[in-house]
Amino acid sequence: MIAQLESPTLDTPCRPHYIVEGLIQVFTSTQRNFFTSVMAQALRISGQGTPVLVVQFLKGGLGQGPEAPVQLGQNLDWIRCDLPRCIDTPELDEIETTSVQQLWDYTQKVVLEGKYSLVVLDELSLAINFGLIPESEVLEFLEKRPVHVDIILTGPHMLPSILEKADQITEIRRSHRP
Repeated sequence: MIAQLESPTLDTPCRPHYIVEGLIQVFTSTQRNFFTSVMAQALRISGQGTPVLVVQFLKGGLGQGPEAPVQLGQNLDWIRCDLPRCIDTPELDEIETTSVQQLWDYTQKVVLEGKYSLVVLDELSLAINFGLIPESEVLEFLEKRPVHVDIILTGPHMLPSILEKADQITEIRRSHRP
């Protein structure tokens, strides 16, 4: 059997393409052990050809940072602060504070350019709670992002103002009792 598709000719102009509005998703847990499921989602989506950015604000990575993202496949860029350690306290030295700020500035810039369709902001709530990233800047960023960009925010103790903006909130907790 042979089938042939023929494009119909229309006397009226074609409708413009529509854009699917991106979602703001929050993944939160009292334990810091759920990043694997978020990363699996990012890898799956990037494997389908969608540009993805994963930003880990509190994880260190020598030789990383905005100037040297790790590329996983063709469509997934993964960046961390260019620091020798993971940040687990709000008491940081000037180099560490500057590194987190540079990563936040870079993230805002590339997202607003529309380079990525999915952006994962890992442990953003901790960065806000540690006073490293201002809550007001995050809220403004979420409002100004390109309409098609999906944002995933992770971390424990997500601020109510961010939860208000979320389209989907996933709270991960233990389902068994020891």
